[in-house]
Amino acid sequence: MYKYQEISEKIRKKIVNGNYEAGGLLPDQNKLAEDFNTTRITIRKAIQALIIEGIVYTKRGAGTFVRKDYIQNLDDIGNAIDKPLGTTLTHPNKKVVSKILLLDARLPSQEEQDNLMISATEPVYVIERVRYIDDQVYSYEHTIMPTAIAKITKEVLLGSIYSFLTKKCGLTISGSHRIVKANKATEKDVEAMGVKHDDPVLVIKQVSYLEDGEPFEFSESHFPYQKSQVTADIDLNN
Repeated sequence: MYKYQEISEKIRKKIVNGNYEAGGLLPDQNKLAEDFNTTRITIRKAIQALIIEGIVYTKRGAGTFVRKDYIQNLDDIGNAIDKPLGTTLTHPNKKVVSKILLLDARLPSQEEQDNLMISATEPVYVIERVRYIDDQVYSYEHTIMPTAIAKITKEVLLGSIYSFLTKKCGLTISGSHRIVKANKATEKDVEAMGVKHDDPVLVIKQVSYLEDGEPFEFSESHFPYQKSQVTADIDLNN
């Protein structure tokens, strides 16, 4: 993990813990650089990462502010489609638990080869999990990942895959391409999440990329409609 990522995570935790108030002004970049014993350039990158995550925003000539709705949004079990952080990091003040349904390895299908940019002879992990937030069903995940990326174990799957890849393996996740749609519940949804046949479910299909542009994940996540909402931040300045 890069220095700016460590600092952005520390600032995020201070916001969640109330050290920096919702709607309040963050210390200026010189003060933050002093507090975190780093340079203004690193602080600027950390702030930019928090802006991308929708946690803070800047006003020209006024400074950087914590978004008033950030803590409130953390209390909702929803989906931020513009954040490639994964369930655990997207809900830092919640209890996230995983139930492993499947961890296997095989050769990839043609669709998986195309999305992950791998050959037919490069094996992939097949991962199926049910995620729970504060003891409520949050999602059913079906994930395909090249085995060459990292050694994935059941112990890893009980926690956050993204945290494992970034903190333990030293990889940098840069973003995801996502398709969001609604489907009727499948037999697997009924079995995994306890929803009813033909209930609507929110489906997020995505390919996620490392910093060098290499795809490392091809996944489809299903969410019960009762607990699903989609949040996206639109920046008209880009």
